[in-house]
Amino acid sequence: MGAADMNLGVDAPRAALVAIDCHRGHLDPAVATMPVAAEAAERVIAANKRLMDWCRSAEIPVIHIVTRYRNATEIAANPFWRTRAEDPAATRKNVLRHNLDGMPGCTVMPQLLHPADRIVDTKKRYDCFRATDLDFHLRAHGINTLIITGVNTNSCVMATTTAANVLDYAVIVASDCVDTMDDPALHDAALAIIDTAFGWVRSTEEIMALGLSGARKGDD
Repeated sequence: MGAADMNLGVDAPRAALVAIDCHRGHLDPAVATMPVAAEAAERVIAANKRLMDWCRSAEIPVIHIVTRYRNATEIAANPFWRTRAEDPAATRKNVLRHNLDGMPGCTVMPQLLHPADRIVDTKKRYDCFRATDLDFHLRAHGINTLIITGVNTNSCVMATTTAANVLDYAVIVASDCVDTMDDPALHDAALAIIDTAFGWVRSTEEIMALGLSGARKGDD
C-alpha cells in the first residue's frame, strides 16, 4: 500500500513526524510527575525509536514537542486542570507540578533524541499548535503531512490531531507509538474518534509501507 493507494488527499505528501511529550515527565519512572505505566512506557519508547529511525532514514524530519511551564501559575490558569489538582483520585492530580522549567521531566527521552531532530519546547496546552511556532516551522519547510506519536492519546494526541485537521494537514497517528496514563479504554476511544473524523490511524508497519518522504531541496 503506497501513499496514493491510501489517498492522503495531497498531491505530493511531504511528511514530518511530530512526537508529542515523549519526555521524561511521562516516560521515565525515575522522575516522571505524570507517568505512563512502566510497561506502556517501555513499549512506547521502543515503538517510537523504531519509527523515528525509519523516518530519519527516509529524510522525514522528527520534531519533538515538549511541555514546559515557567511556573505553576501558567498551569493553574486552566480552570479544569485546577480541579484535577484538587482531586486526590485523579490520574492527573500532579498537574500543577508537572514539567516546570528546570525539572528533569522537561527533557526528551535520550533513546529518542538524535542531533538532527528539531525541538519545540514551549507547549503549555494539549494542542501542540497553541502558543508554539509548530505551524510556522512546518509550513516554512513545506510539510503537509504529519505522523503523530506520543502521550497522551486521549488529550494531547487527540487535541493536536484535531487542530492539525482544522489547519488542513493530512494526519496519520501511529497506533503503536501512542498511549495514555489514563484508562486504556480512553486510549482506544481516542483512536476511534480520530480515525472517524480527524485522521488516519495506522501501525508503524503500515506507515513505513506508504513510501513517504519529507525531503525538499534546500531544507536542512
